[in-house]
Amino acid sequence: MFQILVDADACPVVPEIERIAKQYGVSLHLYCDTNHVLQSEVGEVHVIGAGADAVDIAVANACQKGDVVVTQDYGVAAMVLGKGAHAVHQNGWQYTAENIDRLLQERYVVKKARRSSKKTHLKGPRKRTAENDERFAEKFERLIRLLVEAR
Repeated sequence: MFQILVDADACPVVPEIERIAKQYGVSLHLYCDTNHVLQSEVGEVHVIGAGADAVDIAVANACQKGDVVVTQDYGVAAMVLGKGAHAVHQNGWQYTAENIDRLLQERYVVKKARRSSKKTHLKGPRKRTAENDERFAEKFERLIRLLVEAR
């Protein structure tokens, strides 16, 4: 049976994930560092020591083939895809073998531009809306339903 693992530091869709995990009877694990306080009546909260990428590494290490990982970090997504897990962004779209290389390259280019000595104005993400949360829940539930039915 698969489980759901969430890179929960600053994850805006934890309530939606909890509802869907409970509805389908799927084990839920929320990972955060000591700078974030999480509580869950549905899932198990794993508090990881603060440190660069500590939560990311814990999520990647805990995930197994077939699990579902929710993360906004492309590096985490790449690691869990390599283990045969499903990776989902907090906006609801799935990371795949077909799109992860492009996403990692885009992240590299943006990071390089930010570090350059030239003044660069890059737009950040749009403000999150209730529609974003609804879209995530719809897509995430569809994936979980398919995986539950397949077992």
